[in-house]
Amino acid sequence: MLSLVLPSRWWPALKQRFALPANDLLRDAAYRRLWTSILISSLGGQVTMLALPLTAVVLLHATPTQMGLLVACEIAPFVLLSLPSGVWLDRVRKLPVYIGGELSLAVIVASVPAAHYLGWLAMPWMYVAGFVMGCVYCVAGSAAQIVLTQVVSRDRLVEAHARNALASSGAEVAGPGFAGALIKAVGAPVALLLDALMLVGSVLILRGVRVQEVITPSKDVHFWRDLKAGIRFVRGTPLLVTMACTVGVWQMCHHAAIVVQILFATRTLGLSESQIGLSFVGLGAGTVLASTTGHRISSRIGPGPCLLLGIAICGAGWLLLAAAPANAWGRFMFALMLFLFGFGAVLGFINFLSLRQAVTPAPLLGRMTSTMRWLTLLPAGPGALMGGALGEHLSLRASLVFAGGVTLIAALVAWRWSMLREACELPAPENADDALGAEAAVSALPGDDVSSDAEPAGVRREAIDRVGDKPVEPHAEQGARA
Repeated sequence: MLSLVLPSRWWPALKQRFALPANDLLRDAAYRRLWTSILISSLGGQVTMLALPLTAVVLLHATPTQMGLLVACEIAPFVLLSLPSGVWLDRVRKLPVYIGGELSLAVIVASVPAAHYLGWLAMPWMYVAGFVMGCVYCVAGSAAQIVLTQVVSRDRLVEAHARNALASSGAEVAGPGFAGALIKAVGAPVALLLDALMLVGSVLILRGVRVQEVITPSKDVHFWRDLKAGIRFVRGTPLLVTMACTVGVWQMCHHAAIVVQILFATRTLGLSESQIGLSFVGLGAGTVLASTTGHRISSRIGPGPCLLLGIAICGAGWLLLAAAPANAWGRFMFALMLFLFGFGAVLGFINFLSLRQAVTPAPLLGRMTSTMRWLTLLPAGPGALMGGALGEHLSLRASLVFAGGVTLIAALVAWRWSMLREACELPAPENADDALGAEAAVSALPGDDVSSDAEPAGVRREAIDRVGDKPVEPHAEQGARA
């Protein structure tokens, strides 16, 4: 059709203008599949992001405290499973875990409309669904982050995370308006079926990612020693400790805000389901802007300062919403808050993920990822319960003031610590022998060369990522809705 409109002499210029650069990550077949899967999964995720809380708020008439419990149920698996799952992930292939997580999410999401159809849907069902979804996010989400390290070299981690965020951002621009209209037309529970179908599509694409890990179990397997090695590595790396504290406070505030923001939009600002969907386009616009400019901002000011800037922008957005009046200006401020949150969260997390993966040797990536997720999400449950309690016993605005104020204070305190302020480039990975200590010597097999790329106790792994016929050395969150 375009050939009938555009002269043939224009085609070479158009192809040259829109062609990917020679070194673009999307020219890598394995990364392109991973990116496409994230895009499709994120499109479906936009429906669940609106439909799940709207099902609780509108259909089941949930109170702020019940919404806090629902969010806490999603977070509880991180407290219970993060540390042991990290040890397990360092002993198994990550891609099958990632694929299994996406498929499990499809089943869980589809269970909500099924329960609604059968007349079983109530808040206890939502609590169970939230808990099971949290289990998937905890285990498969960590696996998804490690899969990226096997597809992309460490020196391109910020670029890769920005690309992944761009995939999610594209979904967040187009998805919320469509999701709001779909929810209004068929109801929130039924709309969740679309997400289930898109998760199945994500699984089919991931099955074509060519990442091979050959796992050879060692005779010397010691679960508690391996778990302690991961904790010891994080504890002994000042950069990881600083980020765990800072992002942990952010997660507490984020979950305090997320518990009440849909309640605030519907009950204080008077937005309908479709209006909320349109407002969430602001979230997508913010994430697109951060995804396209985040790599350049990080290159200019450094990943550490960029992380703190993103956290501060999120806090400013929550304080802005707390001051929103119950009129048309308030509805605009709700969309603006979502824009600021999208921009700040993506700007912060593409640098947070890149910093923690860059400093970690390959044998400890699984345990580092699970330990950091455990530490940063440990305050999220109390934050969700606190947000719900403040919203029910004081006001919904009080929860937002708490979230925004504490976030800004945390960013200011972290800035005074030189560790993040002076992190102006990605660090080199720590030495694996030093990180693993005695474990490296004990787990080495006779004749093995225990070097900085040695595998953790209980595992010797050769990870080969093939693009075409060319082996690529495996190096380094997105996926499984991590």
